[in-house]
Amino acid sequence: MSWGGVSGYGLRVRSALEVPVAFPENVLTEDEHVVLHLHPHWKTLARPVGVAVFAVAVVVAALMLAPDGAGRVVVLVVLGGSALVGVLWFALWPVLVWQATHYLFTTERVLIQRGALSLGRRDIPLTRITDHAMQQRFSERLFGCGTLTIDSVGERGRLVLCDVPQVGRVQTTLYELVEAQHDRQPSGDAELPESLAEAQDDRLREPG
Repeated sequence: MSWGGVSGYGLRVRSALEVPVAFPENVLTEDEHVVLHLHPHWKTLARPVGVAVFAVAVVVAALMLAPDGAGRVVVLVVLGGSALVGVLWFALWPVLVWQATHYLFTTERVLIQRGALSLGRRDIPLTRITDHAMQQRFSERLFGCGTLTIDSVGERGRLVLCDVPQVGRVQTTLYELVEAQHDRQPSGDAELPESLAEAQDDRLREPG
């Protein structure tokens, strides 16, 4: 991640070619730039790592303490198989889910992709974001992560991102992105008088 400013956006941006993003190339528009590409905080991997360490410890203890004889083979096979299933389900699978979860903030939208086997993706244009808020429990403050809630126009208006690393800075960056996007949009108040003036000129040009 990078934080800072760059002329034209008020942010330091990275193009899609500069950031390894696990998305098809046609997801980003021609003028769209990646600002942040995040996975959930690493603390979500603490339990899978603990399960893997525990499974290895059980297998090692079985090798050292199992009695000699025919029963030793049975004990080692049962414990080894159970440890393998436990590692695959409670350790490897959560790591794959973590790796397959992407929080992408670009100069045009917030894009969320989840799914290790099945794929789910949702994006919210910056112009549709109406509000955003962050929340940190005490334990999350210790780890430097938190929950980011994004409200937008539409039926599925609320998006909750859990375990966002450096959530305070991410929220600040999102605020800057939204403001920069609004600044680039033409002002409806400024266009209204022009349209009224054009309509008045048309009426004056109409034959009486």
